[in-house]
Amino acid sequence: MSGLARVATISVHTSPLEQPGTGDAGGMNVYIVEVAKRMAERGVEVDVFTRATSRTLPPVTELAPGVSVRHVAAGPLEELDKSELPGHLCAFTSDLLRTEAAHEPGHYDLIHSHYWLSGQAGWAARQRWGVPLVHSMHTLAKVKNLALATDDAPEPLGRVLGEQQVVDSADRLVANTAEEARQLISLYDADPVQVATVPPGADLSRFTPRGGARRRLGLPEDAAVLLFVGRIQPLKAPDVLVRAAARMIEDDPALRGRLIVAIVGGPSGSGRARPEELRHLAHRLGVADVVRFEPPCPQDELADWYRAADVTVVPSHSESFGLVAVESQACGTPVVAAAVGGLRIAVRDGRSGVLIDGHDPSDYARVLRGLLGTPGRLRAMSDAAVRHARAFGWDETADRLLEVYAEAVEARTMAVSA
Repeated sequence: MSGLARVATISVHTSPLEQPGTGDAGGMNVYIVEVAKRMAERGVEVDVFTRATSRTLPPVTELAPGVSVRHVAAGPLEELDKSELPGHLCAFTSDLLRTEAAHEPGHYDLIHSHYWLSGQAGWAARQRWGVPLVHSMHTLAKVKNLALATDDAPEPLGRVLGEQQVVDSADRLVANTAEEARQLISLYDADPVQVATVPPGADLSRFTPRGGARRRLGLPEDAAVLLFVGRIQPLKAPDVLVRAAARMIEDDPALRGRLIVAIVGGPSGSGRARPEELRHLAHRLGVADVVRFEPPCPQDELADWYRAADVTVVPSHSESFGLVAVESQACGTPVVAAAVGGLRIAVRDGRSGVLIDGHDPSDYARVLRGLLGTPGRLRAMSDAAVRHARAFGWDETADRLLEVYAEAVEARTMAVSA
């Protein structure tokens, strides 16, 4: 369909082999894995380049037929904070260029970089290989800085400048939503012709409604279960859910006996500096007995957590899309989320969930108590959530990306021949 044979995907700071939900691994990891597998099914081989973080990692790992993960030696063989990675980009880029040089010219037809650090390496490879660069930001520094959580550190100027360089050099920019496309144009002066909107998806064969989840997870059938899934850091605002739970119990003490707040994820970003802060908050608020912390888990188990919950809560301060919201709805669980970024698209307000302006725990407590107190409304939202999620599948994402790739290759060919 696309005429492409092989794509170089760049993900400097996080490997698609890592477990999403902790460290720097999250929705972007899922995106890269799911898109790469579907590209390969369509006859396009994908090599994913990521920084090696351990001596035990082989140079090349097969992720799936037609998809390889190449571990690039750049800096110490250990996990590094993203703030430390710019100093190792030259080494990463050098190894990336050597890989292509070992093949006949034209080994890769296109580069797709993810996050601004990868875009810097992709920029250099684009110049050397003479192929188009397609870039996905996933998050934008200027947007994050406009919506900082309390005590969260702003994104540094170096990232802002680095993002601008990638915007200026990429042949195509892929936005998750129309809002992100507008942000690229208004905040980074991106050429509207070069910005393509391609919504991410969910694995609709895995994330489906299915009974028995509470039994499999050891949860009481009559519990009121509220779920948070994601990295524990100020940006994702899990504290809003914990504070809301405390407010709910304050308003209705009888709720304590059946309320379970499940936090599935691990520390990330600035949250790594205070990994126990959320637990301490639960103790200070007197709700440690209802808050249950679970480590990141494989997707099959994660699907059961979605199914077991009455409501999934996504109170993020900034979210380019909101993959957790779509996965939850695909499992039949409504979502209460902050009305920010891509969550406005991922959740159909009033039908498949509820969007809340701001991050006041009292607002979340009021909405959540209302939903838990009206089982009929929850059931109607559950049905609507499944229908809404059907619009977001990875097959559609891959097909649309292949169209963007073809447009980038055609534009590059025309520019060279002009």
